[in-house]
Amino acid sequence: MSQHPVTMVGKKMLDDELESLIKNDREEIKIAIAEAREHGDLKENAEYHSAKEKQSHIEGRIAELQAKLAAAKVVDVSNVSNDKIVFGATVTIINAETEETKTLQIVGEDEAPTSANKISYSSPLGKALIGKEEGDEVIVKAPKGDVVYEVESFEYK
Repeated sequence: MSQHPVTMVGKKMLDDELESLIKNDREEIKIAIAEAREHGDLKENAEYHSAKEKQSHIEGRIAELQAKLAAAKVVDVSNVSNDKIVFGATVTIINAETEETKTLQIVGEDEAPTSANKISYSSPLGKALIGKEEGDEVIVKAPKGDVVYEVESFEYK
């Protein structure tokens, strides 16, 4: 099994979700299934079938999170020191066409959707930034055409 990088914040986020699913959601659905069973005929019991479907989703997410955590390689970004952009870097880039400045942190796939200023290391922009230095030009293939950025600065915090 290959390992996937995740920041310490991202690991905590996954751990918290897993704990909530196991301690809260799993227990709540057990109660809901038991109550639905008391209503009689299970073949025509919509509450029972709905609860079982929800249980299936919860158990699937628990298994998914456990697999992700097992394959996670936790990176303490504060200990990273590199003269090139690598996983965990907070990068400030300038759009060459619009001169709009963005500051983004390169994080794991599960962390990126949690914040507008985080991108996945496997996204087109994330892939393009890895290995670059200050002043480098980055070209990202986009549906509307290539987008050119310049790396203004980066840091590890």
